[in-house]
Amino acid sequence: MRYIGTHVSIAGGVDRALARARRLDINAMQIFLKNSNRWRSRLYTEAERENFLAGKKGSGGLRIFAHSGYLINLAGGGENLKKSIRSIIDEINRAALLDVEYLVIHPGSHKGKGEIAGIKRIAESIASVFRDCDNSGIKIILETTSGMGSSIGYRFEHLRDIIDLSRYPERLFVCLDTCHVFAAGYDISHSEGYAAVMGDLDRVIGIDRLRLIHLNDSKGALACRVDRHEHIGCGYIGDSGFRLLLNDDRLSGISMILETPKFNDLEADLLNLKKIYELIDD
Repeated sequence: MRYIGTHVSIAGGVDRALARARRLDINAMQIFLKNSNRWRSRLYTEAERENFLAGKKGSGGLRIFAHSGYLINLAGGGENLKKSIRSIIDEINRAALLDVEYLVIHPGSHKGKGEIAGIKRIAESIASVFRDCDNSGIKIILETTSGMGSSIGYRFEHLRDIIDLSRYPERLFVCLDTCHVFAAGYDISHSEGYAAVMGDLDRVIGIDRLRLIHLNDSKGALACRVDRHEHIGCGYIGDSGFRLLLNDDRLSGISMILETPKFNDLEADLLNLKKIYELIDD
């Protein structure tokens, strides 16, 4: 069974995302739990929550992932770090209210402190989150990054080290973003490179730790260290790279979510989904 979908808007209420997923005819989706560019956001109404839970129950096994807000930096310091930890706890509590098991986060940016210090701070911050949050069923997925600026997570070793330093390794998993890894220098655009990258992933982290794949082509060239998503087949990864990934039997049970550019309501998502299914060998 393949689980393929898109990041879906929660405009008008988080429960509206399920209707959009039905229109797209997908069996996996990703949502924000609140405004992604604000520290605080309104609480869900009881009707909104009940509608979401009812829609989820009637969705026929739709896999739902949440993505954390963009202001969060678990490698930071001072007031920003305090806000980031509070925000992650809030998002975990929101995920629990909606019965969403996984929360995807960008690990963070060390802001000149260095990668070793950043990795240690992220592991400590995650420990603080889990220690202060009672919703033990929610798990965090660490997303690979492009290496833009001082971000942590552009090497598989970064994510491995965060997990190894964590007091809660059983609650930490990994998301492979195709645009991000390509921009970071992992060439998945051809068969030899793809085999080497996936071998690296399995050796360093373990494919069994992979819970999600973000399907995004890259506007930037290999190793550009720039995070710019492109429509499937229209960037530097191209059809060949996605065909390799989509037909890799090791990944057949892992959810795959499009985060490609949007236009005209759901039109872009429908076009990218169509492209994805054209690249899957029957």
